[in-house]
Amino acid sequence: MRNFFWGIWRIVTFPFRLAFGILAFPFRKIRQFHKFLNTEPDERPLTDLFVELTTNKDTRQMLWDQIEALRMHILRAVIALAITVITSIWITQDLMEFLAIPVQGLEKLQAIQVTEEIGVFMRVAMYAGIAAAFPYIAFEIWLFAAPGLKPREKKMGLVGIPFAAMLFFTGMSFTYFILIPAALPFLGSFTKITQFWAAKEYFSFVTGLMFWIGIFFEFPLVIYVLSSMGVVKPAILMQQWRLAIVIIAILAAAITPTIDPVNMGLVMLPMILLYFVSIGLSYIAYAGRRQKNAAGEANADGESAV
Repeated sequence: MRNFFWGIWRIVTFPFRLAFGILAFPFRKIRQFHKFLNTEPDERPLTDLFVELTTNKDTRQMLWDQIEALRMHILRAVIALAITVITSIWITQDLMEFLAIPVQGLEKLQAIQVTEEIGVFMRVAMYAGIAAAFPYIAFEIWLFAAPGLKPREKKMGLVGIPFAAMLFFTGMSFTYFILIPAALPFLGSFTKITQFWAAKEYFSFVTGLMFWIGIFFEFPLVIYVLSSMGVVKPAILMQQWRLAIVIIAILAAAITPTIDPVNMGLVMLPMILLYFVSIGLSYIAYAGRRQKNAAGEANADGESAV
């Protein structure tokens, strides 16, 4: 009899419990996320971890769990990328017309191969999808790394995702509005040969250059995060600035389609500026880390004295 009335009670109260569960769901998730952000990681020396992998079954199981978690993060990122690529197909034609403005429109390009038009179309759609999915992919990377980070590092990484997206799009905009208009006249007037550019070559040049320079614009943010974690020290960056310029020159030569100093300089200049901006950000992040560590040690000394 008691079970009967209990069943009736559950049936009668089901709509109210369902409504309460729906209303409480976002607050529950916010509380869980707040707890996740403020959870301290288990700190173990890396050497001890490698030793335990050979002797401790639970440690090996933890490693497999991490691999499984990485697989799920990659899967979700790939699904998001597939969705953005498919969605961008609807605007790819407009994007192609926009990207062809420096050569006075699509009519100035020609397709030589039978499948060249569809190949160019899909390439532009793929890069548009990558750009659209970039913030979510960065979030999945952060979500995988967050369990091993301290609360301050987690919050900094999360706040850095919008800045990472902004820097990526800034690099792409710099390439399209400054670098490409400066490079194309040189490429088109190097000799007296009449230029009839193939659509495949042109869009490969434009999209590839925009993507890689967009990635290079992430450098200051990466240095700031690594410095705040204590991985990179600003003094080392300052001491090695000559070597950094040599490496930047090599990278600029690799991604620049021409070997002339003008276009290489257009690529090198922002990268060099970004490097010195990274040094400044590294000093700021490292000073904040030292100040926090000093405050933590002072609190620990005070508690021990009590």
